[in-house]
Amino acid sequence: MAGNCNGFSQALSSTRLLVTAGCLPPAGADADAVRSISDSLPRNLDAIVVADNPEGIRGSAFSAAVALGRSGHSGVILSMATRDRNRIALLSDAMGASALGISGILCMSGNHQSLGICPQAAAANDFDSVQFTQALKRMALQEAGYYRDPSEPGLDLQIGAIAHPYLRPMGLNVLRLTKKISVGADFLLTQAVFDIEAFTQWMDVVRSAGFDKRTAIIASVLPLTSPEKAKVLQKRRTYGPIGDEVVERIQKAADPEKEGVTVAAEIAVRLKDMPGIRGIHVLSNGCEHLAGAVIEQAGLRD
Repeated sequence: MAGNCNGFSQALSSTRLLVTAGCLPPAGADADAVRSISDSLPRNLDAIVVADNPEGIRGSAFSAAVALGRSGHSGVILSMATRDRNRIALLSDAMGASALGISGILCMSGNHQSLGICPQAAAANDFDSVQFTQALKRMALQEAGYYRDPSEPGLDLQIGAIAHPYLRPMGLNVLRLTKKISVGADFLLTQAVFDIEAFTQWMDVVRSAGFDKRTAIIASVLPLTSPEKAKVLQKRRTYGPIGDEVVERIQKAADPEKEGVTVAAEIAVRLKDMPGIRGIHVLSNGCEHLAGAVIEQAGLRD
């Protein structure tokens, strides 16, 4: 793993459970909104993962990540979607992020722009997520710029990628994982887990292949906040399969948001002791204030 001295790097090098949470930048150009998000997130996280326009045009993930770092959070990971930038912009932003103290980059393809994000936009797709991971890892390991000039400092970053536990057939899933791990992903962040049985099957394959020994696998949970949101996500399958029983629990609850936290915490409890899991990530989906409740209820910091 790339060797920088930030808190997330030290956490990756430890043997304890990692605890991270997501941040969705505000939709407007309001600095106070970023400060409000920062205040709502727990201070004892190993890292905050800042989303990069996952479902619509929002404020800059780069600027939000820098602001979170300057507000005192010890680890900040910047998500970067290859959908929106060519390799010049991707690598330039990654070098800028490293220079400004960002802890890591989460390399991802990003949802297709036609899925409600901005159908009129043209995608770049110059790098795919594997190529992007490989380029950043090379710059981190060689301690040099993209053109291997030692006079240009390399990246002081942890490099991560996305894992899709519910992708089938399993052979294709393993092939994608092999590529991301082979090019040097320091950590893998999974889709939100709701179907424990299918996730356990995936983890069995992951352990059999020895992937859990080569990278840190961080499993994600997502607190659902309303029956309407649960049904939308269930239909889209954006965060993996969501069972009818989960939707019914949210729908029948007197306080759907509180029940969503409880469901996420219950899943986190089952995941945290699963062999091969190095950490738990609480996806925010714009509800950063719920991360602390999930972490406390699941006893992730006990």
